[in-house]
Amino acid sequence: MHIREFQELIRELYFHRDEKRGLEKTFLWFTEEVGELAEALRKGDRKAMEEEFADVLAWLVSLANIAGIDVEEAAKKKYPGVCPYCGKNPCECEKE
Repeated sequence: MHIREFQELIRELYFHRDEKRGLEKTFLWFTEEVGELAEALRKGDRKAMEEEFADVLAWLVSLANIAGIDVEEAAKKKYPGVCPYCGKNPCECEKE
């Protein structure tokens, strides 16, 4: 599945609720999921990590749907196969 396909799936399933909730409240749900991912990572619980990575991705594309952003297109523009800072692949930046 491509990112755009996943984003469209999440739109079909949840956009009616996400749009009503709005960007700010949806962002709060997203940050809660990031916290749950942090806990799963800290505990080293692989099953929970898998679920939380999926939840974080779903809430991220929900935010993008509300904002009218195509995440796949945005990622391609920002990361066209080279580092956006040094222009190399692999990256040779000193940035962390």
